[in-house]
Amino acid sequence: MTVEVGVLIAIGGLLLSYFGYQLNRTKEVKTDSRQDAKIQAQLDYIGKGVDDIRIELRANQKDIGALNERVTRVEESAKQAHLRINNINKESV
Repeated sequence: MTVEVGVLIAIGGLLLSYFGYQLNRTKEVKTDSRQDAKIQAQLDYIGKGVDDIRIELRANQKDIGALNERVTRVEESAKQAHLRINNINKESV
């Protein structure tokens, strides 16, 4: 009889260990899932920020292109003005 009680206690201990393992495993899976969800949310937020930066960069590139065009026109205008001023100075001398 003592052998049967010992076997029952051993089986009971194994069952308790198994159920404890399963419980902890489930908690770990839940914890991992939460962490994965947080990481995914952060990655989505970072991705949105990168997309916003790209949009702003394109807008800035367009603005810079427009400014380059305006500077070129102003330089041409200044060159013409200098030529006219030089002609006026030559005539008055």
